[in-house]
Amino acid sequence: MRDAARADGVSGIHRLNPLTKLAFAVTVTVCAFAVVDYRWPLLLFAALLLPVAIGARVLRRFLLLLATFWVPVAVVLFVIQGFFLPGAHEVIARLGPLELKSEGVSFALQTALHILVLMSGFFLLLLTTHAGAFMSALSERNVSPSLIYIVSAALQIVPALNRRATRILHAQQARGQVIHGLRGRARALVPLMGPLILGAFTDVGERAAAMETRGFGATRRPTSLTEVPDSGVQRCLRAAMLLCAALAVTVNVWGVLR
Repeated sequence: MRDAARADGVSGIHRLNPLTKLAFAVTVTVCAFAVVDYRWPLLLFAALLLPVAIGARVLRRFLLLLATFWVPVAVVLFVIQGFFLPGAHEVIARLGPLELKSEGVSFALQTALHILVLMSGFFLLLLTTHAGAFMSALSERNVSPSLIYIVSAALQIVPALNRRATRILHAQQARGQVIHGLRGRARALVPLMGPLILGAFTDVGERAAAMETRGFGATRRPTSLTEVPDSGVQRCLRAAMLLCAALAVTVNVWGVLR
């Protein structure tokens, strides 16, 4: 997953205000979870998320992120829910002493598709938004600096760990370690994790010291070096998307209470 989560590009979607893309990610996620039908999140993914990934020219990295993070989650869901869902009784296949239940497979399919939409929306935000621009957009809305830092750190943690892991692998190869094929990568995993985790802890300490020296805890609100472009059209679009999300929640509650 080399630099898969890097946000670079010049498409129109890259130039949108980060809050517009955040509203899009939140809205599609809420809409996906609001309807209890596996075809609905699948439709959202095919009709909205994939076209946005194609329009932003990040389709390859988008699919790579899904293959890395969503596929393992979906496999675990199907195994656990398919074989061990409490209350399920309709057996559709047997694997030794284990029984695959229809209700478990249906529940796993629906849950996996919900998670697919959630991950897709926020992966698109990650792939098309520079962390600095996102921080500036939140700062312009007077969001708490602590919350801004948490969101920014969450956006940057995957690219940062990926860059560090690549440097460690290159250093190990320079010292003569052979990393080829599945077996070689599995052998390299153990010596990789130690310096990767220790380096992450070292980064946390250095970042805390740097933030303290730059007055992170100051009571005066800092000014932003860059101005994130916004427009009336985008503000209306964000309001419409949040209205759709609220409507989806209302429909869901109404359907549950009916």
